[in-house]
Amino acid sequence: MTLLKLLSGLTTATQDDTRRLEAYRNLIRREAKIGGRLFGPVTPNGRREFFCLDEYTWVWHEEWQDHYGQPQMRVTRYDMRPDGILKAQNGHYQRVTAGEASRLGKAIDLYMNRVNREMYNGMIA
Repeated sequence: MTLLKLLSGLTTATQDDTRRLEAYRNLIRREAKIGGRLFGPVTPNGRREFFCLDEYTWVWHEEWQDHYGQPQMRVTRYDMRPDGILKAQNGHYQRVTAGEASRLGKAIDLYMNRVNREMYNGMIA
């Protein structure tokens, strides 16, 4: 195999990987917007996202303006572990309470149903 063919194959593989990664990111963005609307309307000049990052991680991201007009942001990550759910927020980690775990479970069910219906036409069982 010539060096040109080898490099050409690497370039194609890299381009394919880049396209797959961008398609994945676009799906996550669309799912995050749907998830952000689960809990009511987003305030003007605000942004809210709720999404599944991977099989063990859920993310809640919210941006808003406070009463002084200053931008605020909060990111909450929920890590699903065999011994419970760990919540990371503003650099602090804590286990979620049973009540919060129950609410998170309901939010995940709503998310899965709505995303399945709105993005995948109910194709996911």
